[in-house]
Amino acid sequence: MKTIFVFLTTGFEEIEALGTIDVLRRAELDVKSVSLTDSKQVMSSRKVIVTADLMFDQVDFSTAGMLVLPGGTPKFNEHENMKKEVLAFANKGEKVAAICASPMVLGGLGLLKGKNATCYPGFEKYLEGANLQTDKAVVIDGNITTGRGPGLTIDFALSLVEQVAGKEKRDAVAAGLLVE
Repeated sequence: MKTIFVFLTTGFEEIEALGTIDVLRRAELDVKSVSLTDSKQVMSSRKVIVTADLMFDQVDFSTAGMLVLPGGTPKFNEHENMKKEVLAFANKGEKVAAICASPMVLGGLGLLKGKNATCYPGFEKYLEGANLQTDKAVVIDGNITTGRGPGLTIDFALSLVEQVAGKEKRDAVAAGLLVE
């Protein structure tokens, strides 16, 4: 099974990062959090310190099955090496997911041109060339998944489970979470 890498940077949204990691691990998927800072300990938007599994320079992207960007901060858009990896990964047809403010990274890379996408209200202008679907919690268009925001994290994460492990696994995880 390939690894799902979830990126963390200063100011990341806790619910989107940790909720997604939690749901993916409940599905028994191989998930690793990756610090984009100079430390494995990363401060979230609400001042919660989280210890990442890996530093960015420790990641072997050849083992990746999906790259995930939680939101909470435009800082994800400042990490040039991560953006290069996301662009190369997506251009190979591999799965990339972003929620809240982070679809702006995908928009800036040109990955949303002609694709349906959603984001946190106010970030639409950064989704260059996208067909905005701002009334939807989660939008999947080909290998790109976008999510709207924190309160919709479970929907976002369950959609990732379904894409990677199938509907049966998604339904089992949802049942365990008491999600209908």
